[in-house]
Amino acid sequence: MNQRQIFDNGEKPMARLLKEYVDGMSLERDFYTSEVIYNNDIRHYWNSSWIWVGHVSQVPNTGDFFLFDYGTESLIIARDKQGEIGVFLNVCRHRGSRVCMEQRGNRRVFACPYHAWTYELNGDLRVAREMGEGFDPTEYSLLKAHVRIFEGMIFACTAKSPPDIEAGLEKLAPLVEPFDFNNLKIAHSASYPVPANWKLAVENYMECYHCAPSHKDYARSHSIKDPEYLRTELTEAMKDRSRAVGLSTDEVSVSSDAEGKTDMDFYHRRYPLFEGYLTGSKSGEPLAPLLGNLKGFDGGTTDLQIGILNNFLVYSDHVVGYRFIPRSVQETDIEVIWFVRGDAEAGKDYDLQDLTWLWDVTSQDDERIIRLNQEGVNSFHYIPGPLSHMEWGIRAFYDGYLAKAALW
Repeated sequence: MNQRQIFDNGEKPMARLLKEYVDGMSLERDFYTSEVIYNNDIRHYWNSSWIWVGHVSQVPNTGDFFLFDYGTESLIIARDKQGEIGVFLNVCRHRGSRVCMEQRGNRRVFACPYHAWTYELNGDLRVAREMGEGFDPTEYSLLKAHVRIFEGMIFACTAKSPPDIEAGLEKLAPLVEPFDFNNLKIAHSASYPVPANWKLAVENYMECYHCAPSHKDYARSHSIKDPEYLRTELTEAMKDRSRAVGLSTDEVSVSSDAEGKTDMDFYHRRYPLFEGYLTGSKSGEPLAPLLGNLKGFDGGTTDLQIGILNNFLVYSDHVVGYRFIPRSVQETDIEVIWFVRGDAEAGKDYDLQDLTWLWDVTSQDDERIIRLNQEGVNSFHYIPGPLSHMEWGIRAFYDGYLAKAALW
């Protein structure tokens, strides 16, 4: 029997899991514990999704490169001699060795450490020793991923036919333009390893039902912890300020669904911080220079999503990027990246400890609650429970994920 017919350890086949799923409930145990499902997640969900892999500021010069790894995959992101940014699978076309081991650097070429097959910065095979007559090097370039650079953010997809990203980006472009994402730089990045399946990490980010009880520091400043605050004059007052400083108050909410009407999820909504908070800081005071061409602080922050896997929080003076990178069936890295304006100087224009405080403590909270979630789900007595109306983001995730899973 193959793995689609029967799983080891009494696990259910995917067809049965999908048939038994009840709308509005959480997923069954196997989705978070099965090695078979995890491998299919990487092969079919991650490899078929647009993934935010970095920012153009990470490769300013010819030959600059960095790696982005997830699951069993490794990507090389490099700027070539023509100034173009390319993304390649870090897999030698000879016998499959990793080509790059360093996480970042600058190279004139990429040389495989095994048999010295050598590749140009654009992925073309340059040298392959002793391959004999009839060998055509043009057939053995590094495998290329699709690349889309949006406002300086680099997205990649390894699928043969990637999801349509353009329709959503077209809606988002005028809304994020005032922040000038192209002119950002990374102030700091941190990784928070959590012993849990990647889906539990994504689900946690997709809802704020847990924010009030689990994130005390975050809840002091962010009104999204309670939907009632978003329906009051707090939001209207922020919208007036947003328009005054040069921000749009338009919202975008596009979800993929079981009927396949859209390929990706896109979300943009600015919501108010509580009175006394200009940005996501401990004191409420500014943390860094204003982004882009903003004329002032509006006391709000934007939830921005470009596909379920790529999430950003956009304050008036900094941007926080969030991603949840699978390492194994129950190992995930919560990766947080803090951006400031490109010309901001650490120690002069911003204090790194103050800048990173909120989302450092919040991510530590998340590590704890996601870890405990996985420990409970591992129990053979775990039974899926009902989702709150505040967990609508999880429902959106399930719609797209389960629709894809039905095709595996």
